[in-house]
Order: sequence, then C-alpha cells, then structure tokens
Amino acid sequence: MVDKVEKSLERLRAYCEKEQFKGWDPYDGLTSRVFQSLPGIRKVRLFRLIWIQAFKRNPLNLRKLFLIKKEYNPKGVGLFLNGYCNLYKLEPREEYKTQIRFLADKVVELVTEGYSGACWGYNFDWESKAFFQPKYTPTIVASVFIGYALLDAYEILEDDKLLKTALSISGFILKDLNRTHDEQGDFSFSYSPLDQSQVYNATLLGSRLLARIYSITKDESLLKEAKHSIDFVVKHQQEDGSWTYSPLPFHQWIDNFHTGYNLECLSEYQKYSGDKSYQTIIEKGFNYYINTFFEVDGRCRYYNNSLYPIDIHAPAQLIITLSRLGLFHKHRELADQTLSWVLDHMQDKKGYFYFQLKRGVKSKTPYMRWAQGWMFLAMTVYLTEEKKS
Repeated sequence: MVDKVEKSLERLRAYCEKEQFKGWDPYDGLTSRVFQSLPGIRKVRLFRLIWIQAFKRNPLNLRKLFLIKKEYNPKGVGLFLNGYCNLYKLEPREEYKTQIRFLADKVVELVTEGYSGACWGYNFDWESKAFFQPKYTPTIVASVFIGYALLDAYEILEDDKLLKTALSISGFILKDLNRTHDEQGDFSFSYSPLDQSQVYNATLLGSRLLARIYSITKDESLLKEAKHSIDFVVKHQQEDGSWTYSPLPFHQWIDNFHTGYNLECLSEYQKYSGDKSYQTIIEKGFNYYINTFFEVDGRCRYYNNSLYPIDIHAPAQLIITLSRLGLFHKHRELADQTLSWVLDHMQDKKGYFYFQLKRGVKSKTPYMRWAQGWMFLAMTVYLTEEKKS
C-alpha cells in the first residue's frame, strides 16, 4: 500500500507542478468573462446562485467555453505548502525546499490587505445560500489553513516574515470577524467580516489556530477566546455525537468532511492548549464519524443519510482526521481500504483526482484546491504516519 501511495503521489505532484498549482475551483463560475459581460444577470442574487451551482454540479467541464481561467487559490496554495513541508520532514530534499519557498512567497503575496492581521479569501466572487462574498474577501477558513502551513514552513525555512505573518492572523480572527453570543457568553466566529453566520467548523478552525499561536506566544488572552468559541460549538453537539453544518434552518445537513474538521480542531486545541476537558466530546463525535460515513468496500458517504455524491474531500479528510486524533494506526485498515479505493476509482491517468462520483456519472474536472490540494496533503500525512510505524 505504501508503494501504491508513493507512486500515486508522484503522479499527482508531477501534474500539479506542471500546472504551477493554478487551477479551476467548484465555485469559480462567476469569474466567467461571459457572465461578467451580462450586467443585467450578474447583479441578481438568484442568477448568481444558479450560475455558480450550474458549473459546480455539471459533470462536464465548460470552463474553457465560458472563459474561466485557471488561477491561484490562496487556500489551495496553503494546502500544497503544508504537504511539501510534510515531504521535506520525511526526506529533506532541496527540490521540496524550493517548492516550499515558492509556495510560501506566493501565499504571502496573495494576502488581503486592510485588516487587523494577515488574512486570505478565495480568488472568485462566491454566492451561497447564506451570503455573497466578493473576490478575495478574507474568510476564517482560508486564513486558518494558510496560517498552519506558514507555521510549518517557518520551522523549515526559519524566515521570520512567515512567523510574523502567521501570528498576525489572530488579529484578524479576534478583531475583524463578527460574533454571535449565547446566553452563557460563549460565541461563534463569523465566516468573514461581511456576514453574521454561525458555521461550527469555521468557528472551531479559528479556535484551533488561536491555540497553536498561544503555544508559541503564551498569550493567555488567545486561549480564553478560543475556549469560549470551543464551548459554543460543543454545546451544539447532538446526542448521537454529530453536528449539523450550522444552526441555520437551511444548514441542517450532517456531512462527512466537516465532521472530520470539527474533530480535528478539537483535538488540535487540546494538543496546543493542554486543556483535555473535551476528550469525551471528541470520542463521542469520532464514534459517530467512523461508524456513519465509511462503507466496507472503501467508499465514503457524503451525508449521514446518503452515499452520493462520493466526494474526493471525504477520504482525504479521513486520513488527516485519524492522524490529528492519534488514531491512524488503530484504524489503519480503514485508512488503507479507503485510500486504495480512491486511488483505483478517482485518479486520472494524467495524475489528477476527480471531484465527485455520482450515481453512474463521474465529475472529472481537475479542481486544484478541492481535489488536488486535499489529496496531496492527505497522502503526505499518510506517508508521515507510515514512517512512525
């Protein structure tokens, strides 16, 4: 299995380096020059939502036809940066270090200016059910993943600029994001400075990074705020151990990889804060996760009540979640079975991974962030865990 993963990773790495880590995204439909030439349509929220979903859901990739360019996605760059750091730690090859320097410089170049700390958004306008995000509007999700990658890169490159940039993200989280408080004074962070959303995994991601920054700076105020946001989310865990996506009525689904995010973040908070009081919450959530979302043949369920679509993000997140929780070797058989199925059924001969498999239909568009970035990171985590055994 290790040999299979190494060969798959090399094929993926060759593809991504050839593309210079630029690519399309499931949500980039509004960047279409055709769409931008239709002012009467692009100003209407319903049309924006329909247009973006049409590109995301269509198994045929029409992006060249509708003049959508491949671009750098800041979060995608962060995922690759994290993955190359893992590779360098496994084997300190100069070619890996070169890519780390390139990706670190690129993601710093892509920072969104004008906020209380470093922050990043997506390289496209984004319409969702909850809000509209103009291009490069900074989000807590993108900023946290990039922050983690920059801290890893700093450990290798010893470049103080990377450390300073990563540490400053706490300013963005604490000063620029909106908060929704409950009766006990605990709160959720908003997704971006422009909305009032209460997305559980997004809040936990912010808590996780604050705890990691605390482990470096020993600033107790960071830990205090992180704990308030953690407490907000854990109170919404359901009796069976699950979480819905958010408390909003149109966000009541329970899905695979966001559940994995929640567990990973809680575990990372405990690791960096030294506060082990959430272990029972983690164990309850993990039992739900591991017993709900994975089929015996290696396929991953997207929702708790539906197998399809089989999304590439779910198996990637499984590897990462098992690693973060220290449970990789206990569940090695599941990790191998799941990853093997993905390599057999969702990797193209050109090296890239497909987006989704629906019933009888394959969505083969080579999304750089959603598919390639996550699988690249997941396989480097897999090989890191293998070295421990």
